Amino acid sequence: MGAFKAYDIRGKYGTDFKKEDVYKIGFFLPELLNTKKILVGRDMRLSSPEIFAYLCKGIEDSGADVYNIGLSTTPMVYWATAEYGFDASVMITASHNPKNDNGLKISKTGALPVGYDTGLSTLERWVKERVLTLPDVKGKTIDFPKQDEYLKYQKSWLENIDNLKVTIDCSNGMASLFTRDLYGVGVDYMYDILDGTFPNHEANPLDMKNIVDIQKRVRKNHSDIGVIFDGDADRVMFIDEKSNFISPDLMIAVLGHYFLEEKGLRGKVLQDIRTSKSVKTYIENLGGTMEMWRVGRAYAALKLREIDGVFGGELAGHYYFRDFNYSDSGILACTLLLRIFSKMKEKGISVSEVIAGIVKYANSGEINFKLERKNEAMEALRTYFTESESVVAFYDFDGYRIEFEKWWFNVRPSNTEPYLRLIVEAENAELLQEKIGKASEIINSL
Repeated sequence: MGAFKAYDIRGKYGTDFKKEDVYKIGFFLPELLNTKKILVGRDMRLSSPEIFAYLCKGIEDSGADVYNIGLSTTPMVYWATAEYGFDASVMITASHNPKNDNGLKISKTGALPVGYDTGLSTLERWVKERVLTLPDVKGKTIDFPKQDEYLKYQKSWLENIDNLKVTIDCSNGMASLFTRDLYGVGVDYMYDILDGTFPNHEANPLDMKNIVDIQKRVRKNHSDIGVIFDGDADRVMFIDEKSNFISPDLMIAVLGHYFLEEKGLRGKVLQDIRTSKSVKTYIENLGGTMEMWRVGRAYAALKLREIDGVFGGELAGHYYFRDFNYSDSGILACTLLLRIFSKMKEKGISVSEVIAGIVKYANSGEINFKLERKNEAMEALRTYFTESESVVAFYDFDGYRIEFEKWWFNVRPSNTEPYLRLIVEAENAELLQEKIGKASEIINSL
């Protein structure tokens, strides 16, 4: 079974993990997290009902109770975990993965993530090695619908955005549960029918082929902004009025207008190791302090809590909020960003103009290299560039981020896919292309 990952349990259902594995996960989970009640939600994937059934059976057979929240976004499960005092929850989803994949995202008290370093490795060992001993008394499943309460909570963040022309692509995923009720009839909605076959495009907005439809719709409608969610609505990404994709890390800077400028909060803002230096410059000008950390919710949510950060974000489109139990929510991020852009429009500033005011450097975006010798490639890059010029800053907690006077690069192995990922950023496009070329040459030689 190869489904246990750094952040969650995920893979091709029936191959990487099977219903028997799900049953054992359910059986051992109450012991792992020392609880007798577990909140469980699920997405609309075709395999989710079967996974739900076997997970619940395992939990019940262990003597614990299941609280069934039903169809849900992943952030809704995080919210309910903390709001109703659960010490354990599971969201059945494969997020943005292809339709035949599925998985389980596990949280503990306070909606804190359970990653491979904080429990999943133990759970994996127990599933593989331990013999099940059933107690005399079984647990039960209790229906625990909280969709109305969660919608009310999300509405509490919303202000009037009627001056914005908005197009929203729900990717046939879980954002469809709430977007119409939340944003109303003045928005143009796309693919907002729940469908686990993903008939229109995969629910991964970082794959550029999946944003083609919303780009066309934004142009056709002359929208001020386009919004696209992933499958479980923990991530959100944006298209400007010119139908250009906005790098998600730049939205960390935009969120500063709400938390640091409008609300006048002061404190730390979290970014991942791949984030543009433009964001740091912008946030500091608004009065915040940037903190850099590892990629992934299993690390980011814990770090934001540790530093009591105001908010944070990642290049992958996750946005974390202190007022959301230090967890990420695509819908909450969308609401706050639409609110900001609405106020900007009142001042005559378009979305593309806001972004142009943030970007100060030329950036490659994430470049993927498929190769086996990832560590050798990383070391080769580090050795070559650190011996060639003076290092200004060096970070090694998630691959390497090495900063020089006029440029920097981050290289890191994917935690979930067979890729080495490279980002290069420089003061100008010419220097950027030079450094990309040299880095690519080194990696491809391996």
